[in-house]
Amino acid sequence: MLAMTTWFSTSAVLPTLTDRWALSTGSASVLIIVLQLGFVVGALVSAALGLADRIAPPTLVLGAALLAAAANAAIVLADAYAPAVALRFLTGVFLAGVYPPAMKLVASWFRAGRGFAMGVLIAALTVGSAAPHLVNAVGGADWDSVLVATSLLTVLGGGIVGVFVAVGPFPFPATDFRWREAWVALRDRDVRISTVAYFGHMWELYAMWAWVPLFLADRFDADGSGLDPSAVAFVVIAAGAVGSVIAGRWGDRVGKARAAMAAMLMSGTIALIIGAPGIPLSVIVVLAVLWGVSVVADSAQFSAIVSERCDQRFVGTALTVQLALGFLLTVATIWIVPWLRDHVSWWAAFAVLAPGPLLGAWALRRLGPADSVDDGSPPTA
Repeated sequence: MLAMTTWFSTSAVLPTLTDRWALSTGSASVLIIVLQLGFVVGALVSAALGLADRIAPPTLVLGAALLAAAANAAIVLADAYAPAVALRFLTGVFLAGVYPPAMKLVASWFRAGRGFAMGVLIAALTVGSAAPHLVNAVGGADWDSVLVATSLLTVLGGGIVGVFVAVGPFPFPATDFRWREAWVALRDRDVRISTVAYFGHMWELYAMWAWVPLFLADRFDADGSGLDPSAVAFVVIAAGAVGSVIAGRWGDRVGKARAAMAAMLMSGTIALIIGAPGIPLSVIVVLAVLWGVSVVADSAQFSAIVSERCDQRFVGTALTVQLALGFLLTVATIWIVPWLRDHVSWWAAFAVLAPGPLLGAWALRRLGPADSVDDGSPPTA
């Protein structure tokens, strides 16, 4: 949880940075997008070099967390847009050494009930992603204090994993990454379907996390509310922890595809309506919290579906490619949402996210018979 706090550190203070560095909406969006791109590059390089197999996962997480924290904190020293973009890219590269290895590490401790365990881990990562907004809300912290605090939390999180966490009794065998194997894996109908559903999930998730704080700030200003948008944004995003745990438990009991479908239908429906004009502020806050619960609840289910249905020789490669392409897709919606907010409305901006989860839910209906086996590969988002 702590090691992921640098992910949205600049997002939590984006309005301040926009004014301080005189940024356009597009330039401000780049500070978020470039981290996603860095993560994709880091994930592919790590997979190609086999870092997770060559370096013990706790050591890899510790080292990557230290580097991510350093890159994040260096933005304070740079205090300028161009170097901040480069440093955000590096932060993303280094977080690729935290997120996937942490999944693999936790999964090595479980065989039965792995869906629930992954749900708990996703819950922790969700709270970590929300944490910068809480830091920003506490005492009205300055932008530089938020970045320094999130870097320190990332160091603490990496240190805890590096010192106190060991590989479990069910480690994964070493695997090689080969692009050719990804295309072989995608010949399987169920793998293709679950990958399409995952892309629908990613179409919505990170754009919602990135821009719901600004949406809340706009609505609170328009209504003259005394609510702190940073504090409410923390509650909204962190509420995903509840959804992740519930979906993890439910996925183990009734099937991962069914749990993911329910979450996607709920989040897609809320995306369609939450920005509509005339909705009372109290209803918007409730809808936002429910959106936060549902938007990430399906995350822990997708790689489990792939790992159960894919040829076991190709699971590692298939999951790596799914992860990289999914995060690459987030670039489009992170860019589109603020543009639509400026040129059309918040209703249009969030409604454009709805086809992702709704298409994903439709795709999951086409899967074959029940997925009940806990195989062991960690989730992809």
